[in-house]
Amino acid sequence: MFRSYRSQVGLKVVLVAGWAFVLSWSVFTGQHVLWPILIGLALLFQIVHLVHYQNQLTERINYFFESIRNEDFSQNFEPRDKSSVIRSLHQNMQLINEYIQRVKIESHQQEHYFRALIEHVGTGILTYNEKGFVLHANQSLKKLLGLEQLTHLKQLEKVDHKLANVLQQLQPNEQKLVQFNGKQGTTTLLIKSGAFKNQKDQLSLLSIQDINRELDEKELDSWLKLIRVLTHEIMNSIAPVTSLSESLSNYYQKEGVPIPASTVDDKLIRNTIRGLDIIKEQGRGLINFVESYRKFTRLPKPEKKLVAVGDLLEKTALLRRAALPDDHTRITVKKPDEKLLVLADEKLISQVLINLVKNAVEALDKQESGEIQLIGRENSSGQVEILVRDNGPGIPTDIMEEIFVPFFTTRENGSGIGLSLSRQIMRLHGGSLKASSVPGKETAFTLLFN
Repeated sequence: MFRSYRSQVGLKVVLVAGWAFVLSWSVFTGQHVLWPILIGLALLFQIVHLVHYQNQLTERINYFFESIRNEDFSQNFEPRDKSSVIRSLHQNMQLINEYIQRVKIESHQQEHYFRALIEHVGTGILTYNEKGFVLHANQSLKKLLGLEQLTHLKQLEKVDHKLANVLQQLQPNEQKLVQFNGKQGTTTLLIKSGAFKNQKDQLSLLSIQDINRELDEKELDSWLKLIRVLTHEIMNSIAPVTSLSESLSNYYQKEGVPIPASTVDDKLIRNTIRGLDIIKEQGRGLINFVESYRKFTRLPKPEKKLVAVGDLLEKTALLRRAALPDDHTRITVKKPDEKLLVLADEKLISQVLINLVKNAVEALDKQESGEIQLIGRENSSGQVEILVRDNGPGIPTDIMEEIFVPFFTTRENGSGIGLSLSRQIMRLHGGSLKASSVPGKETAFTLLFN
C-alpha cells in the first residue's frame, strides 16, 4: 500500500513540477498569452487533484479513528474504490476493525467470567475508589452485611459505624479482625486489603470473610484439649484420695458395722495418721493446681515502657547463671545494637525469658556440654525478635502442638502452665511466642514484638 501511495503522490508532484516549469518557460519566452493561461489551468488542476487526493485519504483515516474513539465498530470498510491505494487502506482498516471487535468481545467475555467467579466465591469482595464510591460488591458481601445495594462506604455507617471506620482507615496490604454487629448477631470478620490502579483512579480491593465458624472450631478444640488435661490432673489427684479414704473407712468397720473402740490399737492409729497425711498432701496439690489455673487466667495488664533489649538479656543471663546446677551448661548473650528497643512490660517479659531459660536448663540436664543462647535482633520486616536457643535433645514432633496447651507437661514435677503463661503474656503485648525444634540438635523459642 505505502509503495503504491508513494508512487502516486510522487507522480502527481512530478506533474505539478512539470506544469510549473512549462508555465515559467512560456512566460519568460514571451509565448502567446493563451498558452500561459492554458498551462496555468492545467497546473491548477494538478494541484487541486493532489490536494483532493490527500484530503480524501486524510478524511477516511480520520473517520476510521473517530469510529474507534466512539467505540463504533459497526462501520464496514469494504475495498471497492477504484484507487488501489484507497482499496488497500480500506482493507487494512477493515482488518483492524475486526481485530478490535474480536479483542473487545474477548475482553467482555473475560470480564463476565471474572464477575461470575467473584459472585460465586463465598468470601465478600469489595472494590472502591479514593472517594469511597463502590465499583463492585459481590452478593456474598451484601448478604454478609445485610444490604441489597452498596454504592458508597458511607452506607456502612448505618449498618455498623465501627466497621465503616475500619474500612476507611485500612491501609494497603493490611489485615484486621473486626467484630461486626449485623442482623445475624455478632460476627468476627477477617478483612484483607489490597490496592491497584486503573487508568483513572487508585482503587482499593478488600476481601471480607466471616471466620466465626473457624474461631468456634479452634476454640472448641482448645477447650477439649484443656478439659482433657484438667481431667487427667484432677483424676490423678482424686483417685488416690478416694482409694485411700475407702481403705481407711474399712479399717473401722466390718460388714457395714463400726468396730469396737477396744480393738483400735497403735498400729491402726499410725496407719490412719499416715493415710490422712497422704490425703492432706494430695489436697494441697489439688489446691496448688487450681491456684495455677487462677494465676493463668488473671494476668495483669502490661505496663509498657521502652526497654533496651541488650540490658534485658544481660539481666536474664545473670539471674539464671547463679542458679545453674553444674558447670556443664553455659548461658551466652548475643548482644544486639544498643539502640534496639522494645515497648514492653519489663517484669512480664523477664518472667517469660526466665521461664524459657529454666526450661532449657532442665532440657540440658543430661547433656555433657549444654549451651543456651539469648539473641536479640531485628528481622527483615523491622520487628524485634528475642530468641532463646539451646542445643538440647529437642522437642518430639508429635507433641510440638501440645506444648502450649495449659497444664500439658512431660515432666513429673511440672505444672504445665509456664509456656501457656508465656504465650499469653506475649499476646497481651500484641506479639507472639513460637517454638521450633530439630530433634537431637536444638530447640528455639522466639518472642516476636509487633
